[in-house]
Amino acid sequence: MKVVFLCGGIGKRMFPITEDKFLLKFLGKPLLQHQIELALKAGLKDFVIIGNPFNIEKIKEVCKGLKGNFEFAVQKEPKGMADAVLSGKEFLDEEFLVINPNDVFELTAYRRILEAFRKFQCDAYIIGYKVKSYFPGGYLEMNEEGELIRIHEKPGEGNEPSDLINIVIHLHRNFEDFLKYLEETKSKKDDVYECAITRMAQDGYKIKVVMYDGFWKAIKYPWHIFDVMEFFLDRVERPRISNTSKISEKANIYGNVIIEDNVRILENATIRGPCYIGRNTLIGNNALIWNKSHIGDNCVIGFSSEIKHSYICDNCWFHMSYIGDSIIAENCSFGAGTVTANFRFDEKEVKVNVKGERISTDRIKFGAIIGKNSKTGVNSCLMPGVKVGPNSIIGPGVTLMDDLEPNKIILVKEDSFIIKENKIKIKDEKKELLEKLLKKV
Repeated sequence: MKVVFLCGGIGKRMFPITEDKFLLKFLGKPLLQHQIELALKAGLKDFVIIGNPFNIEKIKEVCKGLKGNFEFAVQKEPKGMADAVLSGKEFLDEEFLVINPNDVFELTAYRRILEAFRKFQCDAYIIGYKVKSYFPGGYLEMNEEGELIRIHEKPGEGNEPSDLINIVIHLHRNFEDFLKYLEETKSKKDDVYECAITRMAQDGYKIKVVMYDGFWKAIKYPWHIFDVMEFFLDRVERPRISNTSKISEKANIYGNVIIEDNVRILENATIRGPCYIGRNTLIGNNALIWNKSHIGDNCVIGFSSEIKHSYICDNCWFHMSYIGDSIIAENCSFGAGTVTANFRFDEKEVKVNVKGERISTDRIKFGAIIGKNSKTGVNSCLMPGVKVGPNSIIGPGVTLMDDLEPNKIILVKEDSFIIKENKIKIKDEKKELLEKLLKKV
């Protein structure tokens, strides 16, 4: 049985985070690697991974050295799940599972659907998951025998046919007919895959709904990264500290902390787990890292900086900064005194602008979302829920109240702000020189 991972789509709601969701790293591994390893634990070893022209080489790099048999296909344009599956149809000649690698779930989900496959003679099997509030996805309508009648894709709040949503963990036994339905089904919306399954059910094919009640999270918006980060950190059962790390005797480390190779932790720094510290990262004097923070490789958490419940990608630098409940992409640098505010005066849920709509994060504590290659000047402040586009600069003393577009620089001039094109190019040689000096500390 083959496992088909759909990696060809584009996360339109994730901006300013521009990395593919399944390539985001957790505990030092891309999410796709975690997904492959989970499938291997379920006894599955044959994989078809469908990427797009821009990420297929990265996908192949992730798969190098992993156990299993891999075949790769390219979805030329982001035309939805049906087109993605059809892009890899040359590799599909038996029963297969379809998995969305941006959905994080437990091993139990695989076990449930494989058990149903062995127990019931059906044409397909799909995972159903109960939700307590509206989720912008597909809702399942089924009969008394637990067989699918229809998938209602994004019906809108108040129009749900049930409290069961469709998780893309699907097993197709009658693969030839399923591929035929995918090819023949038409829809003006991005739901051809779901419509094809509904048509099969209406034409008499038996599609079993398999219940799953373990952990599940779909990464649809940037703040969902926190849920996945917490999922992995909560499963750290004991501290793991590399023997190549150098930790001062005056540093304080508590709880389940993972400290990777060549990390340096200086005097009076405090880390309260569960937390993750990536390779070659330097934790400076008096720094505080706590409340389930996740820090990538080659970062510098400078003197007296505090990192609280934040997801920080590789190659980020901080100095006397407060980073609270924030998501920061790679290669960002923060001037001394930078603060990401994470709590509204009225104590309401923080909202974020997404494609022209104000979306609630469902979080009272939420900081900033900062795109890659961005910088802040000294004593800058970012208000809760603001987004900073890639390659942008927040000047010294700026209080950023609204989102900043990509490739912009915002400065203070007397009592007003100036926003103009960012033409500043950062030379890697200067950063490399600073790294050499830090290694001598």
